[in-house]
Amino acid sequence: MPQKFPIVIIGAGFGGLQAAKSLARSGKEVLLIDRNNYHTFVPLLYQVATGQIEPELIAYPVRTILRRRYGHFLMAEVEEIDFSHRVVRTNKLDIQYDYLVVATGSQTQYFGVAGAAEFALPMRTLEQAVTLRDRIFSCFEAASCLEPEHRQHLLTFAIVGGGATGVEIVGAFVELVRSRIRREYPSLNWREVKLILLQSSDRLLKEFPAKLGGAAQKYLQKLGVDIRLETRVKQISAQEVYLSNGQKISTATVIWTAGLEAAIPNSSQELITATKGKLCVKATLQSLTYPNVYAIGDAAYVEHLVKPLSGVAPVALQQGIAVAQNITRQMRGQKLKPFRYFNKGRLAIVGCYSGVGLIGKWKLTGILAWAMWLGVHLVYLPGLRNRLVVLISWLQTYLLGDRPVRSILASHRLLETAAIKTSNKHQ
Repeated sequence: MPQKFPIVIIGAGFGGLQAAKSLARSGKEVLLIDRNNYHTFVPLLYQVATGQIEPELIAYPVRTILRRRYGHFLMAEVEEIDFSHRVVRTNKLDIQYDYLVVATGSQTQYFGVAGAAEFALPMRTLEQAVTLRDRIFSCFEAASCLEPEHRQHLLTFAIVGGGATGVEIVGAFVELVRSRIRREYPSLNWREVKLILLQSSDRLLKEFPAKLGGAAQKYLQKLGVDIRLETRVKQISAQEVYLSNGQKISTATVIWTAGLEAAIPNSSQELITATKGKLCVKATLQSLTYPNVYAIGDAAYVEHLVKPLSGVAPVALQQGIAVAQNITRQMRGQKLKPFRYFNKGRLAIVGCYSGVGLIGKWKLTGILAWAMWLGVHLVYLPGLRNRLVVLISWLQTYLLGDRPVRSILASHRLLETAAIKTSNKHQ
């Protein structure tokens, strides 16, 4: 027999956690399900990938958040949702629900590019960020053992996607190669490190006004980043990136930040979906076919909106509150209210003490936007200890020009050997 919970939430991201916390006042038992027992603070993944902070600092235990009577937690993999019988089937047990919130977030989208899933490195999860960090430092270690004419392949890094994530990671990469790490690899010429940012559209940061995208592009080019606009990736192999214009880039590391799609669990009944596999929901965030099912965050496409919402944390947080209020109203037989997003602004960090931001009608660039980005994310990072340690890490990075994380995990040390073999084979 399935266990029964009045309200079940799938996904412990920003939206799912906020919904669980907001529903604590409903008087009904709430169950939160996630494959991990921690909440990942996704905006700082790129800093884990570039050795700026430890991965544990952006992973906060879900049970610690929920122990203040916010609900129950189940660490499990959702295998299927049976909407007709109101059952969530997991790899551990089946859960029956009265109300369901799908807050499963997004996953990497490769747009059918051959070899992308096999050879490109995405950065959507904590494990992926650590794998990318290990690859970067493995390339440095491997290159330090080679003659100058044989290591360019290892010191070339291609970043696919010129949105906020791509811009942030390439900026952090510049900071990394300009840091004190130079002293630790005396045999390397750091001018040999090539950062190539590939963007399919005609400008960076399409989610920002053109002026801010242009400012970010000029600053990154000033830092030495090779930016190639209107450039599509055709194929990726273990050694090269093939472009649609016939050119190719020799590299051992391809970082994929080009696209996302909804990560919706399998279901026994088909639901109406929109672009990127998102579930179509009403203005109240209810499913079009099942009024007791809600979807929020990257999993939802709100039909009544003229312009789709960005997949950022503030949207998920506000939807988490809205869905909790509507479920409470629905249980009481009250009229539901449509979701309205209040845009507080958007910030992106470019690196090396610079950023861009749009706050209302104000367009910000430079150190002010950079400082605001750091401040906002420090405030929203869960856990007092995490905030303090991250702040210390930032002081070490920006005041002393140092990176506190250098380790290559034992499980990934084979990357260094593989990188040397790949480079030698390529030559």
